[in-house]
Amino acid sequence: MNDDANSDGVSVAEFVEYCRIQAGLLSGQVERMGEEADDLLAEIDERVSEIRARLEDHRNAVAGTESPESAGGPDADVDVAELETLQDELEETQSVVEAKQARMQAFQDLAAGYTDLAEELESSVEDDATAFQRVVQFEADNDAPAYFQEQDRQTLVEAAAEAADEDDGEDA
Repeated sequence: MNDDANSDGVSVAEFVEYCRIQAGLLSGQVERMGEEADDLLAEIDERVSEIRARLEDHRNAVAGTESPESAGGPDADVDVAELETLQDELEETQSVVEAKQARMQAFQDLAAGYTDLAEELESSVEDDATAFQRVVQFEADNDAPAYFQEQDRQTLVEAAAEAADEDDGEDA
C-alpha cells in the first residue's frame, strides 16, 4: 500500500472521527441485535410457559381422574409429538439467540478496537499517511468490511483496495 493512497489529504483528526463513527455504527448494530435477541428470549419464555401449562393441565386431569384408565391411557390428552416439536423449536430458537449473542460480542469487540484506534491516532500519530495506513491495516486485520455489509457502507480498506485496483487498471 503506498502513501499516495491518501492523496485527498485527509487529516489525522478526520481519521479519528472516522474511527469513532465506525464504532458508533457498530454499537448501534449491537443495540439492534440486542433488541432482536430480547424478542427471541421473550418468545422462548412464552413457549416454555405454554409447554408447562399443557403439562400442568395434563397432570391435573390425570390426578383428578378416579375412574379406571381408558384404552388411550393418560397420555391421550397430551400430544407428545406436538410437545417434542415445541421443544425442538425452543432449542432452535435458543441456538439463534446464542449465535446472535456471539455476533454481538464480535461487533462490540470491533467497536472497542475502533475506539482504541481513534485514541491511539489522536494521541500519538501526527502524519496523515501513517494514520491512513493504521486504519487500513486495522480494518484488514479485523475483516471490518464484513461487519458493515448490512449497512451497505464502504470501509476505508475497501476504498483503498478499490483505488489500488483502479490504479493497476490504468497502468496496464
